[in-house]
Amino acid sequence: MTTATAETATEARPPHTLLALTEPTRAMGEFASFLALRPLLKRLPKGDGHGVLVLPGFMASDTSTRPLRAMLERLGYDAVGWNLGRNLRVDNARIEAMMACVDEIHDRTGDKISIVGWSLGGVFARELAKLAPEKVRMVISLGSPISDDRNHTNARRLFELLNGREPEPMQTGNFRDLAKAPPVPTTSILTKGDGVVHWRGSVQAADHECCENIEVIASHIGLGVNPAVVYAIADRLAQPIGKWHKFSPRGIANIAFPRSRLH
Repeated sequence: MTTATAETATEARPPHTLLALTEPTRAMGEFASFLALRPLLKRLPKGDGHGVLVLPGFMASDTSTRPLRAMLERLGYDAVGWNLGRNLRVDNARIEAMMACVDEIHDRTGDKISIVGWSLGGVFARELAKLAPEKVRMVISLGSPISDDRNHTNARRLFELLNGREPEPMQTGNFRDLAKAPPVPTTSILTKGDGVVHWRGSVQAADHECCENIEVIASHIGLGVNPAVVYAIADRLAQPIGKWHKFSPRGIANIAFPRSRLH
């Protein structure tokens, strides 16, 4: 496990081609591990029933987050998807629809919600928390391109083909400082084995005392079913409001979290 360390001045670049090519195979292994370890994962810290909105990555839908949401439900959370189809467009209508999701869960549960976002979904999670910090308890991003430089991801060209170089929210003043953490406890889970988003683009600076980075051994498309990631998410979500502390895996779980420096 590593604490938050600011990214040094390094030229932005996408992950190595070999990492990208091996993503599907590695993700299949992670999913197999997730299925095999489900009995143990059920013994993770139980939730307090608060709402958790889980946002999918670029090009993905709620189907991709179903295993993670099911596990969070078993742990006692009110975990829901965004129900907005595939994550393709970044426009004001989509932001309004996501804010409506936040409002609905907040009003239905009567409490602050947590938002877990995978890849581009993590960017959305952070920005939603900036727009409505009074309704958000915590943000967790998984392999998210939180740098303002899109050259950290090999999906840049496709993203800009669909959304332009300056998506609509940027034109109205939002999404202008992605690297800045929202004013709520914020965790960025990242992997140096990411074949879609270079890990440097997922490192967040310590903008406030409740910011952290957690490194795992994983692929990008396997993050949502990687047992170590699920462990970290459950540990983070189980913290009572106002008692946030940095991640510290216990016992044998230590071996799943590298201690390399993120710079």
